[in-house]
Amino acid sequence: MTNRIDQPHKLDLVGNPVRISGIGTGHEATLQYRVGDGHDEVTGHFTVGGGSGEHGQFQVQADVGRAAFKLDRLLVQVFEKSPKDGSEINLVSVPVIYGPRIVKGYYGYREHKVVKGDTLSSISKAFYGDASLFNRIVRANPDQISDPDKIIPGQVLRIPIGS
Repeated sequence: MTNRIDQPHKLDLVGNPVRISGIGTGHEATLQYRVGDGHDEVTGHFTVGGGSGEHGQFQVQADVGRAAFKLDRLLVQVFEKSPKDGSEINLVSVPVIYGPRIVKGYYGYREHKVVKGDTLSSISKAFYGDASLFNRIVRANPDQISDPDKIIPGQVLRIPIGS
């Protein structure tokens, strides 16, 4: 028996609530979820399938607004508990980036396609009005930016937006 997380994707920029969807099955049609950073976590459960081995679609909203996350990167996990011993089985995990840790009042992001002459400071100035806030862009794009002094024309960067 397998479980699958279709959303969010690896290193997606997410907010609160964290919306989790996929396909799964569980003992007595129950699956568990966990969203955490290693310091704090939010857990819950939901029903999926028919309860006797059928796979079904699921969508759940994990309200993480009260969690005291210390890191930008969270791990979204879906699993079932073994009916034999209560251990976690059929665990699937997806790492994501938590936007509210990056910008206050996070509600989404814009995409910016890097052009010749762009720097992270100039992009930051354009979106935030402050060149020194370029680290927000770095934090939101760990798979795109390994060196803040090296961005490449054609890269599409996520620019987290908040209130």
